[in-house]
Amino acid sequence: MQFQSGNFVTSIMDEKSTSPSDYETPMNAYDEAFTPDRQPRTHWEPLLRTMGDLTNEEMQDRQRRAQRILREDGATYNLTSDPLTPSVWSLDLIPNIIPTDEWLGIEQGLAQRSTLFDLILKDLYGPQKLLKSGIIPSEIIFSHPGFLRQCHGVTVPGAHQLLLHAVDLVRDSSGQFQAIGDRTQAPNGAGYALENRTVVSRVIPNSFRESQVRRLASFFQSFKNMLSNLSCEWTDTPRIVMLTPGAFSSTYFEQAYLSNYLGFPLVQGSDLTVRNGAVWMKSLNGLARVDVILRRVEDAYCDQAELKADSFLGVPGLLEVVRAGNVVLANPLGSGILEAPALMKFLPAMSDFLIGEQLTLPSVASWWCGDKEDLAYVIANINNLIIKPAIRRHDSNSVYGHTLTKEQKASTIESIKKRPHLYVAQSYIPGSMAPIWLDDRMQARPSLLRAFTVANPTGYTVMPGGLSRAGESEKETIVSNISTSKSKDTWILAAEPEQQTNTITEHILLQDEALQANLPSRVVENLFWMGRYAERAEISLRLLRTIFKQMNGVDPLPEESLRTLLEMASIQTGCLPGFVDANEELLANPEDELVSIITDNSRAGSIKANLQAMLSCGEQVKEMLSADTRIIINELRDHIHDLDRSYTNGLPSAPEESLDSLVTSLLALSGLNHESMLRGLDWTFQEIGRRTERALQTAKLLRSALTKQLSPVPQQQILESVLLSVEALISFRRRYRNRARVAYGLDLLMIDGTNPRSLLYQVEQLRKCIKKLPRNQMATAGLSPENKIIIKSLNDIQLADLEELAKVNEKTQSRESLTLLMTELLEQLEHFTVLISDKYFDHTDGPQSLMKVIGKTNL
Repeated sequence: MQFQSGNFVTSIMDEKSTSPSDYETPMNAYDEAFTPDRQPRTHWEPLLRTMGDLTNEEMQDRQRRAQRILREDGATYNLTSDPLTPSVWSLDLIPNIIPTDEWLGIEQGLAQRSTLFDLILKDLYGPQKLLKSGIIPSEIIFSHPGFLRQCHGVTVPGAHQLLLHAVDLVRDSSGQFQAIGDRTQAPNGAGYALENRTVVSRVIPNSFRESQVRRLASFFQSFKNMLSNLSCEWTDTPRIVMLTPGAFSSTYFEQAYLSNYLGFPLVQGSDLTVRNGAVWMKSLNGLARVDVILRRVEDAYCDQAELKADSFLGVPGLLEVVRAGNVVLANPLGSGILEAPALMKFLPAMSDFLIGEQLTLPSVASWWCGDKEDLAYVIANINNLIIKPAIRRHDSNSVYGHTLTKEQKASTIESIKKRPHLYVAQSYIPGSMAPIWLDDRMQARPSLLRAFTVANPTGYTVMPGGLSRAGESEKETIVSNISTSKSKDTWILAAEPEQQTNTITEHILLQDEALQANLPSRVVENLFWMGRYAERAEISLRLLRTIFKQMNGVDPLPEESLRTLLEMASIQTGCLPGFVDANEELLANPEDELVSIITDNSRAGSIKANLQAMLSCGEQVKEMLSADTRIIINELRDHIHDLDRSYTNGLPSAPEESLDSLVTSLLALSGLNHESMLRGLDWTFQEIGRRTERALQTAKLLRSALTKQLSPVPQQQILESVLLSVEALISFRRRYRNRARVAYGLDLLMIDGTNPRSLLYQVEQLRKCIKKLPRNQMATAGLSPENKIIIKSLNDIQLADLEELAKVNEKTQSRESLTLLMTELLEQLEHFTVLISDKYFDHTDGPQSLMKVIGKTNL
């Protein structure tokens, strides 16, 4: 079936569009979907026909579903330090489609390019024939910080030195793909490509199945096999970990996603240590040797001892272990030199020298300004070139000559002339135009493709797809920033349906199972604190909700009751001095202080600060969270934003209702953890955090609410408020028939083992959890210190005389026995957390430089 592109475009646009001009014929650029005479290309026709049958509302619905799935998966890019506002990965539902016959040529070119880069890496850190023969100017290599002299002579086991390779490709106006850049230190994007495929295949499943798209699973299995075989010389069951810069890395989602998909622990530099010539992971079960490290930390930051002394991301002494051959890094340290844009100019000569072939996948035309002839050409043709720094850095930007004013052009040329060897120029290739769904209609935008290869015993395996990106701005004619572009799934169409094969080896499965319980100490510490912050926020929310209900009740609160309730809020949250010893004016106008207790995230102990701390802990262990947990966390974020809006103009009219959704989400999170998590060490430490915090908060609540002697009516109001805040008021009334004695309240809140919020229940659960913890190898015979504290706390609660605790000292007008017991319990429980922390968590200081960094060279 043949149809005009204009008809198709009109069919998927709503009435707001009056013409098909939104998808105009590209000028001097290749159109991915349409031929020059505006007919759909053959391999695009089925998808365009299917999507053309969708109404505008149906397309919007699918796009919303895609973004919802991405958000629920926690797919982020460029996460800020604020866990409340992560940047959700942007995905366009219209894939980038490449037919199989064209892909075969691209695939061969990518494998050839990776082979060449592998040989370059071997030569630069080996015989250096390229330098000695003058094929590459020495100053490009030796002046580049990515060339690590410490790695000379260091080799990776097996046939290849370059294990992972990513290549950025654009089409020129003729449709020929050209390479514009390479990523070799820690190539990222493969995980995002996998996530894109997962989402798109769910949202438009019929189109995906009918198009016979090649699957990605075999590439990732090759990836996993490659890593597993790196240490086969010394072990059949390698321990493989993925080294991440941490939760605030821009690509942390991908790292967590891949670690789960491949089955490798995700570790940070602080989780690893070098001892006895090997790398070890600090885990709850002690030190576990690491054989292979899949790194996402750049070269210079990997070893504070020999590379960047002020780094907090690496492992001191790592390079020495690599040099000794006792651990393998993928990619090897020093591979960052291959990313130098200046090498692009010399690739044809290097290819001829090393493999005796010309590259079938050409590179963009490049000029190195360190060459006098190239410098003259660049200055004369700057209008048509892109100026790049010869050394790629995060803070370095490309300069597009055609966008410069006369003054900017003169300034750029002057900078190049001062230090010409630090600049490279490349031809300006806008990139092919691809259709994207934007602003409720299909539009054409410039695109590029990042392709991936992984080493295998005989060559390189190419991912049958990749990470495509398309710009969103109408003004931009090139995709320059991943955070301001839309990603696209990449479909390589197979000639016939692929047969699914199971290539997972048994020994790898066994090893993955063995690693399940051996968690890094950092992971369980974050889960422990995630549990604590969640419980702390929930109890504070419950109390404030109760206070608002009492303040807004039918009858006015006596001043004695109001003062006590407000003091409880300040003491419970720790937002002091607050209402403690408040004057009459503050008691008469408590709204501003209550708003601050709830929404001021800069105030330690506030509701928002605790929730933000809990979300931060969750980000640190994103790979441990289930899909349902991420959904609840996203709902929690939404409720926090709603809370901010509700309190913009001060205390809302029904403030207790504004807190309900937060309490419900926290309860859902607690219930999910209790009912769905496997009872492993991760659950145990989260449970310890929750139970400890609930015990601490309950003891603090009893001490702040019930130790002071009040008049009969306020005393009853305060007791009922405490019971209401812990969901025990109805049970209390049924049991004691409105006889509101403090001793009865203590019975329910302290020693009732059937009440899941009583002190006795929390400490009893802690006693059970302690039994599941790994044994301390250094412990002497008898009970451990943390066990002794819990048993003592349990005995103190069980042996307490409730009538004695409720007795008031006439001189001090306070319940001194209750005060003393709650204070002792608080001290014991706080000491318990210190013992757990010292015994199971890693609190060693970060690496310290032996000498201060005097300055940094700006290149």
